[in-house]
Amino acid sequence: MVNTQVSLCGIRLKNPVMAASGTFGFGQEFARLYDINCLGSFSFKGTTLHKRDGNPTPRIAETPCGMLNAVGLQNPGVEKVIEEELPGIAKIFNAPVMANVSGFSVSDYVWVCELLDQCEQVGWLEVNVSCPNVHGGGMSFGTQASSAAEVTREVKKVCKKPVIIKLSPNVTDIVEIAKACEGAGADGLSLINTLLGMRLNLKTRKPLLPFVTGGLSGPAVFPVALRMVYQVYKAVKIPVIGMGGVSSAEDVIEMMLAGATAVQVGSANLVNPYACRDIVKDLPRAMAEYNITSLEQIIGGAH
Repeated sequence: MVNTQVSLCGIRLKNPVMAASGTFGFGQEFARLYDINCLGSFSFKGTTLHKRDGNPTPRIAETPCGMLNAVGLQNPGVEKVIEEELPGIAKIFNAPVMANVSGFSVSDYVWVCELLDQCEQVGWLEVNVSCPNVHGGGMSFGTQASSAAEVTREVKKVCKKPVIIKLSPNVTDIVEIAKACEGAGADGLSLINTLLGMRLNLKTRKPLLPFVTGGLSGPAVFPVALRMVYQVYKAVKIPVIGMGGVSSAEDVIEMMLAGATAVQVGSANLVNPYACRDIVKDLPRAMAEYNITSLEQIIGGAH
C-alpha cells in the first residue's frame, strides 16, 4: 500500500494534486463531471476587490506544446465570491480550498485577504503577485523583491491562515524574490505562474491577442518550472507548491523530487477536464514503478 498524503502548512492533504487557479473556476463545472473530492485541494478563480469583466476577446491563442491566455482576472469580486461561490464550494468539496487573490495595490491585497481569511472553507491564501495579463497589477508586484515582500508583510498582518505567495517566472532571479517573501513572513510559495509570450496573425500582421501578450502555459514550460522549483527549494525553508506544464503522475513525482510539497495542475484541465482525476488515479501506479512508498518522503529528493 502506498501513501499519497502530504502536509501543506500544517493542513493534511489526501494527495498532493491540486487544480491551479484560473483553470478550475470555483469547481462547479468539474463537479458535474466527476467527484472532485478525489483531489488534495484546488485553488479557486483569482479574486479581486471589485468585479472584473476581463480582457477583450479573443483571450486564448494556441502554441506548440501549450497555449497563451490573456483572460485578465475575470471574476465577480470578493463579496460575491464570499456570498455565492464559497457556499457552493462547501456543497461539492469537503476539504479546505486555496483562495487565490490578486490586486492593483497593497491595500487591495490586504482587504481581500482579510475577508477571505475569515471564511471557513479557505485553508490557505494564495497571493498572486505574478499575473502578466492585467495592466498595473499582479506582475508589477512580483518582479521586484521589495514589492513582493511589502505585499507579503502587509497581508500577514491581517491573516491567521497560511499565506502562500505565487511567484512570477518573468524575472531575472526568482530566488531573490522567494527569499524576500520568506523574510517578510510568507508561509509558503507557489511557482511558477505563466511565462510572458505572444503570437502574430500572419494575415493581419498584428498580434493575435488584443492584449498583445499573454501568459504561456502547458508542457512547454515544464522544464522551466521544474528548474525554478529546484532552485527555490534549495534557497528557502518554507514549503513550495510546484506548477507549470504538469500533465501526468510522473510530472507530479518529478516536481516533488525537485522540492514541491504539493503540485498544481493548470492548463491540462482545459485540454482534458478529467486531467486532475486521472493523475490522482495514476499516482499509485507511478509510485510503484519508481519504488516510492510515501510521497512525503521524496520531497526534495533530487537534492
